[in-house]
Amino acid sequence: MLHELNILNPATEEVVATVPTTSPEQVDAAVRRAAAAQEAWAAVAPGDRARILRRFADVVDANISALAELELREAGHPLGNAQWEAGNVRDLLHYAAGGVERLTGTQIPVAGGLNITVQEPLGVVAVIAPWNFPMPIAAWGTAPALAAGNAVLLKPAETTPLTALRLAELALEAGLPEGLFQVLPGEGPVTGTALVDHLGVAKVVFTGSTATGRQIAARCAAQTKRLTLELGGKSPNIVFADADIEAAAAAAPGSFLDNTGQDCCARSRILVQRTVYDRFMELLEPAVKAFTVGDPADPATQMGPLISAAQRERVRSYVPEDAPAAIRGEAPAGKGFWYPATVLEGRPDDRTAVEEIFGPVAVVIPFDDEADAVRIANATDYGLSGSLWTRDVGRALRVSRAVAAGNLSVNSHSSVRYWTPFGGFKQSGLGRELGPDALTAFTETKNIFISTEISTQNSTEESK
Repeated sequence: MLHELNILNPATEEVVATVPTTSPEQVDAAVRRAAAAQEAWAAVAPGDRARILRRFADVVDANISALAELELREAGHPLGNAQWEAGNVRDLLHYAAGGVERLTGTQIPVAGGLNITVQEPLGVVAVIAPWNFPMPIAAWGTAPALAAGNAVLLKPAETTPLTALRLAELALEAGLPEGLFQVLPGEGPVTGTALVDHLGVAKVVFTGSTATGRQIAARCAAQTKRLTLELGGKSPNIVFADADIEAAAAAAPGSFLDNTGQDCCARSRILVQRTVYDRFMELLEPAVKAFTVGDPADPATQMGPLISAAQRERVRSYVPEDAPAAIRGEAPAGKGFWYPATVLEGRPDDRTAVEEIFGPVAVVIPFDDEADAVRIANATDYGLSGSLWTRDVGRALRVSRAVAAGNLSVNSHSSVRYWTPFGGFKQSGLGRELGPDALTAFTETKNIFISTEISTQNSTEESK
C-alpha cells in the first residue's frame, strides 16, 4: 500500500505535488465525522442550505483561474478546457442550489385520510471520481447530494487529487459545515474499497471503467447499497449522405480528440454512408491535422497529452505509432505522454472498433443504408452516447430511437449538459446523473398516511 501519491504533470513528467493517502482507519473516521455533520445539515432550512451552496459556487467562481491551473498541472488539460471545467463546477452548484427548495413530494388521493410523500436524504454518500474530468464529474455527484441534505466523501483518482482537495478548502471558506464534504485521496483498492464496503455509506457514485464498475456493483450488492454507475463507451458518429458533409467532417475531430480522446462519450466510431465516404475522408484529413496539439498552457492548444505513461501504452497496444493509418496528426517530441491524433479505416468487428481505447483514435466504417447504420452502431457492449448527421427530421427521430444509447445529438456532438439527464444503456452504466431529477437520486421516498376518520371515542367525547 502506498502512503503518498506522486502527482505528475503529464506534459512534462515532473512531480508537481505529493499527497498523503487515506487508510481504511482514516476512512472509518471520516465516515463518522460525515454522519455527524449530515444530521445537522439535513436540519438546516432549505433556503439557508441553498444560500450556502450558492456561496460555495461564488467562491469557486472567484478561484476559477487557480483551479484551472491545478487541472492543467495534474491532468494536462488545455487551459481553455480546464477553465470550462472549473466553471462547470460553479454552474452545477448553482443549479443544485436551485433544486433545494423544489425537492417536493406528492399528495396521493386515498380513502379515509391524506397520503403524502416526502424525500429524505440518504445520509453519507461516497463519490468516486475519475481522472479524465476530475472537477466536473466530481461535482456531478457532490452538488446534488449536498443539496438533497447528504454528506459527501469524495475519493478522487490517484493521478488527479489536487483540484478535489482545493474544492474541499473552498467549501469550508464558503461556510459548509466541517466534515460535511471531505476529500479522501488514495488508491482504489485500498481507500476506494474501504469506502464502498463501509456500512455507514448509504450510496456509491462511481465513474470509470466497466470492469471496475462491475466489481463495485458486486460489493454494493452484498449490502443492498444504492449505486450509480457511469462507465465506458464506444460511441458512434453516424454521417448520412444527405447531411451537410462539410459540417460533419469539420466537427468530427473535436468529437474524438477533445480531452485527448479520454472521454467516455468520445465518438470514436465514425460511420459514414458509402456514397459519401470518399468525400468525407477528403474533408476529414485536413480537419484532423489542423487540430492544435501542444503545451496545455498555450491558449491556442486544443489537445494535450494523455494522462500517464500507462495510458499511452494502452493506446499503443491498440495502435502502435508505426501502424498503418488513414490519417495521423503530429505530437510533440521529448518529455510528456503524447500520442498523435490517429484515424483508422476498419470493419465493425475490428478490436479497435468495439473496445474502448480512451485515446485520440477513431475508426471510420462505411455503411449502406439506415438499417445497416443502426446495426453497426448497436454492435457493441456499450451504449453511452452518439451523434447522427442528417437533414431528414424523420430519419433523425427514427435513428435516435433505434440506437441503444442514453445520450444522442443530431447535427451536433453536444450531449452532456448539467440541466439534462445523463447515463448509459447496456454496459455503460446504471442510473442517471444531472438534470432536473438529480437531487431525487440522493433521497429515499417516504410515504406517510394521515387518517382523517373520526374515531368512536372522539365521537363520544364530542357528543358530551
